[in-house]
Amino acid sequence: MDQVPNRQILDDITGALNWWREAGVDFDFLDAPRQWIVPADEQDENGERLPPRRRPPVEVEAPPPMPTRIDPALLPADLPAFRDWWLRESLLDDSGPAGRIAPRGEARAALMIVVETPEPQDRDDLLTGPQGKLLDAMLGAFGTRRDDVYLASALPRHDPLPDWRGAESRGLGDALARHVNLVSPERLVVLGGNVLSLIGHELPQRAAVLRQFQHEGHVIPLLAGWGLAALMQQPRAKASFWNAWLEWTKSETDTRN
Repeated sequence: MDQVPNRQILDDITGALNWWREAGVDFDFLDAPRQWIVPADEQDENGERLPPRRRPPVEVEAPPPMPTRIDPALLPADLPAFRDWWLRESLLDDSGPAGRIAPRGEARAALMIVVETPEPQDRDDLLTGPQGKLLDAMLGAFGTRRDDVYLASALPRHDPLPDWRGAESRGLGDALARHVNLVSPERLVVLGGNVLSLIGHELPQRAAVLRQFQHEGHVIPLLAGWGLAALMQQPRAKASFWNAWLEWTKSETDTRN
């Protein structure tokens, strides 16, 4: 004898299902994932699922360590390539290429001038602020102008508090020496004691000192002085630098004659 269905229970179940269906829930979900189709190689002879096999761990090759110092052997070998490298090399400055100021001038210039950093106002050219005005006045006294010299900075962007020890440890001295070699000027002026230390000399104790730049077979007369900011604050230092310039250029003229 068939059992008569309980109409009340059926109505309750149907109502509950309709309620969930109207609420947008029309599927049954499990908290744990279940693989419904088991590959043949994971079944036993009766079609039952085998215990999961342990697979050997995948060895991921670690990326090579990032370099922490400029390799002199990888420095560009020509001036145009060096300028491009100067604007993008991360070891020169870890803040990215934005704000870097390229050097300006031509190779084989009669005079190359290296300052410590660009000025805060610089955007496209070096020394467009008060220090640049002082430099232009000095060049006028020297009997030349900015367009006739090669102008560069030891650091690619303005930095109010440069970490010179960190710059030296990253190999910026090697980069500067290569830069000078590629320009190969007749004479070299370095304005800033920290620039002088990058190329292997002690900090100048006087406003101006005479040296020689020697690197990879190049020997270039060098006049080193205080930075432009210090010269602006010390009128006597400007006079001392001017006297050193006269002595330097006179000795060069006497040597040629």
